[in-house]
Amino acid sequence: MNRIGIWASSLLILLALASSMLFVVDQRQFGVVYALGQIKEVITEPGLNIKLPPPLQNVTYIDKRLLTLDSPDTEPMLTAEKQRVVIDWYVRWRITDPLAYIRNVGLDEKAGANQLNRVVRNAFQEEINKRTVKDLLSLNRDVLMNDVKREVLEKVRGDKPWGVDVVDVRITRADYVDAITESVYRRMEAERKRVANELRSTGAAEGEKIRADADRQREVTIANAYREAQKIKGQGDSQAAKIYNESFGRDPQFAQFYRSLDAYKASFSKKSDVMVLDPSGSEFFKSMRGSTASGVAPQATPAQPAKK
Repeated sequence: MNRIGIWASSLLILLALASSMLFVVDQRQFGVVYALGQIKEVITEPGLNIKLPPPLQNVTYIDKRLLTLDSPDTEPMLTAEKQRVVIDWYVRWRITDPLAYIRNVGLDEKAGANQLNRVVRNAFQEEINKRTVKDLLSLNRDVLMNDVKREVLEKVRGDKPWGVDVVDVRITRADYVDAITESVYRRMEAERKRVANELRSTGAAEGEKIRADADRQREVTIANAYREAQKIKGQGDSQAAKIYNESFGRDPQFAQFYRSLDAYKASFSKKSDVMVLDPSGSEFFKSMRGSTASGVAPQATPAQPAKK
């Protein structure tokens, strides 16, 4: 039993020693082997590797993927017009030389992000100081971002290279600070209201002009129509008078009787109409008295024989 226990203990020790000597490097990482605090080897290819057991050798990992650094603060910057603006930006970067990175920057990605943030912010401040707010909001923004990227690359590739590569630098937002944003909005609102009132005034003037022209055309049209109507009416009255004269000229007595009937009709248009006259002496009822006053009914005129 003692021999079995010794063999089992020895096997466990060997397994523990082997596990401490073997390590795997992922395809997304760099493996850095340290020997007594000094960099012994940098492994860039993925796979299974061997090292001496601790404390003789240790291994750490550094991310080799494309990393993103967002602007961590909102401290305002001054433009060429001395306007205080706040910008949000981000940087895409990666570690390309782990040995130079560890010697000149730090042991992990956080150290590089902190230093890169300082360099990018200084570059943005320097470039924004040369430009106006209009440049930040126009197509010149691309030129600004390219200049910032160039300055950052010059810094990280200087006398002591950082072992990193800056792939892209972008501005995501550019705005005034909160202290003046409200006043800017008020000025914009006042300007929009001024333009709106000007458009309303112009529209009202145009509307009055159109209405006046329409009224003038209506009056002209009505006047022309009234003139034509009066002209036609006059022609009709003239034609009617001519026909009446021709008709009544053939029988004057019948004409007088017909006019009297028209007068009676006009005088008694309603049942409530009342006239106070002297039937015996008034000429108004002469036609009505003509055939009945003498008690003799009018006689028909004998027909004349037709001429051969």
